Amino acid sequence: VQLVESGGGWVQPGGSLRLSCAASGFTFSNYAMTWVRQAPGKGLEWVSFINSSGGTSRYGDCVKGRFTISRNNTQNTLLLHMNSLKREDKAVYYCARLPRGIETTERGIWDLWGQGTQVTVSS
Repeated sequence: VQLVESGGGWVQPGGSLRLSCAASGFTFSNYAMTWVRQAPGKGLEWVSFINSSGGTSRYGDCVKGRFTISRNNTQNTLLLHMNSLKREDKAVYYCARLPRGIETTERGIWDLWGQGTQVTVSS
């Protein structure tokens, strides 16, 4: 049972990146998922949520209008498309699984995490 993020890297302000999270060892389509991030020296920040079917998504105010979360339940993959990146988006990004049956943006109850992928935004 694991989540593996990829797609991070360095990008200039205003640029774009696409993060991926590959799920394995469990029935991905049964779980709502989130992206959270942690900037250097700061706590965890909730970024985005998507329900198990992919029909509902939510975003933190800090990324609304710039990031798009999606999922492919056939390929067991969670995505985060990040556009118009800002320096303050620099962080380690984690995908995290909500417990089965939790289909809300409730935070702090994630039961499975990936190892994270680093996003750096600088010129």
